[in-house]
Amino acid sequence: MNAGTRMVTGADGQRWLFDPGSLCLELLLTGGPAESGRPELLRTPADLVGWLTESRLARTAEVHRRQVDVRPSELRRIKELRDIAWRVMTTLARGGDPAPEQLEAINDYAQDSIHPELEPSTRTVRWAPMTGEQVLGTIARDAIDVIGGSVSRLRECAGEDCSLLFLDTSRPGNRRWCSMRRCGNREKVRAFRSRTRNDDPR
Repeated sequence: MNAGTRMVTGADGQRWLFDPGSLCLELLLTGGPAESGRPELLRTPADLVGWLTESRLARTAEVHRRQVDVRPSELRRIKELRDIAWRVMTTLARGGDPAPEQLEAINDYAQDSIHPELEPSTRTVRWAPMTGEQVLGTIARDAIDVIGGSVSRLRECAGEDCSLLFLDTSRPGNRRWCSMRRCGNREKVRAFRSRTRNDDPR
């Protein structure tokens, strides 16, 4: 399983693989405001550190548990950003305009970020120990990249009773489902049953 691809469990208990396509959208899988309907997965700083080691951030940064130091106050701010991002991204995916103060809040969170450094003796790239504030800033900057550059590819799953958000990275840009094996297949079954009923001469 690639970094950034998550195993998601639906309300019906079904599990499937899902890649939301960006770090900030990946964070939305960990919980959110009550209206998101997602259970809280980040209850402690250790939960966030564990999540980071499996995130798409681990593709570029050398994220190890010993390398990340997150304080409870920083975790709280990351969850605040997550809630704002969920509302903003959902609004945009549905063709609406997010509140300016929500976008300003994302800007405010994007003050610091995870960045590489040079090892002076070898001139190789290294990743310094990461703080919760840097994690917060990195996720906020990713949200800015999505809103400012990839918003035309932002989608909400068209499946019934599914509201997962993702970036459509397909070449034609016509992806509709969080997963063809899950929501896409369910829609095919519904369409087939509907046709069968309509063709029934009784």
